[in-house]
Amino acid sequence: MKLDEYRRKRDFQETDEPEGGKITDRSNIYVIQKHQATRLHYDLRLEMEGALKSWAVPKTPPTESGVKRLALQVEDHPIDYADFEGKIPKGQYGAGTVQIWDRGDYLLKSKKENKLIFEIRGRRLKGVYCLVRFKGKKNWLFFKKKDQ
Repeated sequence: MKLDEYRRKRDFQETDEPEGGKITDRSNIYVIQKHQATRLHYDLRLEMEGALKSWAVPKTPPTESGVKRLALQVEDHPIDYADFEGKIPKGQYGAGTVQIWDRGDYLLKSKKENKLIFEIRGRRLKGVYCLVRFKGKKNWLFFKKKDQ
């Protein structure tokens, strides 16, 4: 059920994107994929509840506190999508090039309906970050908290 929307949008005979269902022993996966689709954006993904919760971030992710980025929540992706890099063919949902921009793991510090606080331990992003929902179901702000 979690991946129904993801699978409905893709033709796996045409794209190399993972269909999902592979078992992994990894947990607390964090990845940001640079996605040159119709418009360049960055896909933030956090492993939760057996899937990658995902947000499209239209601008470069914040590396320092004080910078806020819009993050639009999109459909959950399968966990094995965290390793996906490649070209999604023209005519397919999300057509364009996907590259891993940053990866690592994260530690969930707080989870509420409209707010996530987590520590990212990536190659590019490090520190405590927040996702705060505003204006509807899919609109979030993504930002780095001030160092304590």
